[in-house]
Amino acid sequence: MKMAAQVIDLQKHYDLGPVLVKALRGVTLDFPEGDFVAVMGSSGSGKSTLLNLLGGLDRPTSGKYILGGEDVSQMDDTQLSTVRNQKIGFIFQSYNLISQYTVLENIELPLHYRPGHPKISPLDREKCERMAQRVGLGQRLDHRPFQLSGGQQQRVAIARAMMNDPEIILADEATGNLDSVTSIEIMTLLRNLNDEGRTIIMVTHEPDIAMWAKRQLVMRDGVLFKEIINEVRTTPQSALAAKEDKAFVDDEVAKATLAALPKSAAVDTGIASSQGDKSRQKQK
Repeated sequence: MKMAAQVIDLQKHYDLGPVLVKALRGVTLDFPEGDFVAVMGSSGSGKSTLLNLLGGLDRPTSGKYILGGEDVSQMDDTQLSTVRNQKIGFIFQSYNLISQYTVLENIELPLHYRPGHPKISPLDREKCERMAQRVGLGQRLDHRPFQLSGGQQQRVAIARAMMNDPEIILADEATGNLDSVTSIEIMTLLRNLNDEGRTIIMVTHEPDIAMWAKRQLVMRDGVLFKEIINEVRTTPQSALAAKEDKAFVDDEVAKATLAALPKSAAVDTGIASSQGDKSRQKQK
């Protein structure tokens, strides 16, 4: 099986003077092409450090990081910049869009950092437009981030991440700022990309979001604590059905709570029935 990425005995230490923080303590992982992984763990577990190393945003203290068959663990800044531009697509929790740019200009941003800095061609522009269409923003090419909802901004970020056909897509809490319905929309997009063979590695603290992945890697104290294979993955259909079931249960709980309240308590808490409202109006 061909590997999109591998890390071998990866260690990352931070020298804070009198204290040496060992954020990663020897992590070895394989990411086959077409994998979809959710990296889980509490604060301080090492998951964010791992994502930074996978994204070429930092270098390991020791160990190897193989991306697309190439060892990038000891590359210099210029080489890492090229790797980030050509082989990695980033999706951030806070979207990281440029506020002055339109949707189209934000999507085409990675093209400005290609080796040699070639000008954006008409074919490049057409590709940007196709990406916008794919994420449902074909009618909003001239909009700026402040004119978009959070979900729409994250769609722009996904289109931007795909522009250079990366080896892997790294998603850092991609649904962290979104409501449940919009989270389903974003995860559906990522699921569709994965179904096409894209390799996706995402950090999340939400167990329901992690169930969209093929497997979960749980980090603890800088090492891999356990791996969980998602035998039954979340799908758009199952996610929507679960949301409807939860809404029904919440409604039934609210009704039961109201029925259990003394009449005076219901009035005091502002949950009086419409009949009670009408009777008070008549008394006035």
